[in-house]
Amino acid sequence: MSALSEPAGAATDNVPDVHVEVRDLTMAYGSFVVQQDLTFSIQRGDIFIIMGDSGCGKSTLLRHMVGLKQPAKGQVLYEGRDFWAADPLQRKDFMRNFGMSYQGSALWSSMTLAENIALPLQEYTDLNAADIRELAQLKLALVGLAGFEDYYPSEISGGMKKRVGLARAIALDPDILYFDEPSAGLDPISSRLLDDLILELRESLGATIVIVTHELASIFSIGNNSVFLDAEKKTMTASGDPRHLRDTSTDPKIHRFLTRGEA
Repeated sequence: MSALSEPAGAATDNVPDVHVEVRDLTMAYGSFVVQQDLTFSIQRGDIFIIMGDSGCGKSTLLRHMVGLKQPAKGQVLYEGRDFWAADPLQRKDFMRNFGMSYQGSALWSSMTLAENIALPLQEYTDLNAADIRELAQLKLALVGLAGFEDYYPSEISGGMKKRVGLARAIALDPDILYFDEPSAGLDPISSRLLDDLILELRESLGATIVIVTHELASIFSIGNNSVFLDAEKKTMTASGDPRHLRDTSTDPKIHRFLTRGEA
């Protein structure tokens, strides 16, 4: 992450390997509390899963972490620096190191795939058009879509759109990649291929990855850390390796969620 001046009130006691920390976070819309008392850490290089039943606030938590929604209370810290205590320019500097892949891919239908990937490069760099085009080609090649630069989103499949969304997310070589339901709408084979691609990119980029998902195959095949949000209790009820939670948790909701489909 790029060097930032220390905002007032920033933490200084973080363990160096802690990349992201959420402290005593409350998420609310007016007087309606979505989740409260959320406290967990994400280590550098983790594939961290945000999980829980529908309506528990998974995507809302993601929006708080990437700067789209301000907490009602609490902190989101990056390498010990408080994101929401920073001034707008510092927050933009933080966000320069985020990559985001949305559930619906969020591609501009009037733009080619290369033009979609060029957007963050145009926003955050001073590169010329030729260099941006070259980088867009490279990112598409990294996700297996070399030669598709001049296609439009309407001309490719749903699985390919997910890959384009991922290519745009890695356009700036981010420290942290955020995914909102990356496998939604994909068949099992396409979903597994996407999981494999996420693992490959984690290794090649050295990035920390945070994923909102309910897909058990993805949770167990790529996740090594997690938080479970309970919609009724409006707080987290567990964190840690999802396989360990599946095998040891005595909470019936967590056990039911993580053993769906088992005989």
